[in-house]
Amino acid sequence: MMRILTFFLVAFLAASCWPSSVSFQDKGSMPEEWKTFAVPTFSIDAPTAPASYASKLTEAIKDGVQNNTRLLLNPNEGGEIIIEGKIIAYGVVPIALQPGDVAAKNRLTVSARFIIYINSPEEDKMEFTLTKFQDYDSNRDISSVEEQLLEEINAQIVQDVVAKLLSNW
Repeated sequence: MMRILTFFLVAFLAASCWPSSVSFQDKGSMPEEWKTFAVPTFSIDAPTAPASYASKLTEAIKDGVQNNTRLLLNPNEGGEIIIEGKIIAYGVVPIALQPGDVAAKNRLTVSARFIIYINSPEEDKMEFTLTKFQDYDSNRDISSVEEQLLEEINAQIVQDVVAKLLSNW
């Protein structure tokens, strides 16, 4: 008899703690008024950045916001949320020095400044700067690994921008 009561007690407690829904998309941390977003093409203030990098980062942000939130892209560059960005630093520096001042690894670093304008439910603005990096072996030429490194850096930047949107301001 005690086993049956224990079983029902455990089953009741487990059922009461069970989540009512499970989802990988945001459902509640953004205001309901937010329906659309826009991302004008970013600008480049870093003289060593590749000319095509601004458009690649812009597209990565658009894809990341669409795939990880309920917001829809507004092609007319308007909406409740507008994300503007500027690449402010881009460079390669040696790290992990060995005897003889020879670097074992190099580091590609990218810094971008973002301004997120919120037009609804009330006007607001959030400004922040993100700096991300990826290391690679110094025996490899940057041109041979740059595209892959930038994809990894862009993924980190997108994750942080989406996290800012989903945070409770």
